[in-house]
Amino acid sequence: MNDTASPFDPVHAKKASGLLLSFKTVIARAYPRVIGAQREKSWMFFDVFLPMLAVSAYVFVYRAINAPEEYIGFVVVGGAMTAFWLNVLWSMSSQLYWEKEQGNLALYIMAPNSMMSILLGMALGGMLMTATRAAAILILGSLLFNVEYQVVSFWQLFAVFLLTMVALYGMGMMSASLFLMLSREAWHLANLAQEPIYLVSGFYFPISSFSFWVAAAASIVPLTLGLDAMRQLVFASGAALGFLTVQLEIILLVGLSVVFLIGARYLLSHLEKLAIREGRLTESRR
Repeated sequence: MNDTASPFDPVHAKKASGLLLSFKTVIARAYPRVIGAQREKSWMFFDVFLPMLAVSAYVFVYRAINAPEEYIGFVVVGGAMTAFWLNVLWSMSSQLYWEKEQGNLALYIMAPNSMMSILLGMALGGMLMTATRAAAILILGSLLFNVEYQVVSFWQLFAVFLLTMVALYGMGMMSASLFLMLSREAWHLANLAQEPIYLVSGFYFPISSFSFWVAAAASIVPLTLGLDAMRQLVFASGAALGFLTVQLEIILLVGLSVVFLIGARYLLSHLEKLAIREGRLTESRR
């Protein structure tokens, strides 16, 4: 009789659970997005080159009409942040729908880890991947158009950026469930949401250009408040063109982060229960 224990013996097998399982899931889902982005070099080129075209167009328009020089900086910062919005729209909100089309969603539902951990890993990997694109656009735009920055507070700037990312990707996780439930309409919703958000979030102009109530309604998108606060913190006349004070916008971003993350958790839990109860991954309304 062989007394040597097999490594596959249940006594020796270690099964991750709880926070450890969630942590491993986040790392596992973030890894392919970070590494995979480095394997296709052409993506890096187009993700930087195409947004730079839009940035350049707005810069030339502002210079043609003799707009204040700070507007050039507004455009460059806004152009850099478009990379995060596109990542959330196409790689977060539409992600579960694409996974369903590829046949992977059923595996996610059956896996012992939570859907929240899976999407959190996607968000973390997408954020790190997109940060390189955003940094490249910011550096190139600043050098090409001689943008000058006057940072008021590095700590506040870091806090605003971090809270904007948390709220934005929380919104992406929440909308991923909505897009999946709407099935094929997800593609149309993603296309529909892309350009209007450019407008209402003030990517290329101060959001204070709108009336108060229009700007307040647009603030449901975290990028609106995040961009406004960052511009106030990095440009000399940013505060004069701001919508709200930086302190108030930080508080609102904290609120949006909490709301979107709780909403994402609730919708993903509902989605899992729906899949288990009905044996389907989407709800067909009759």
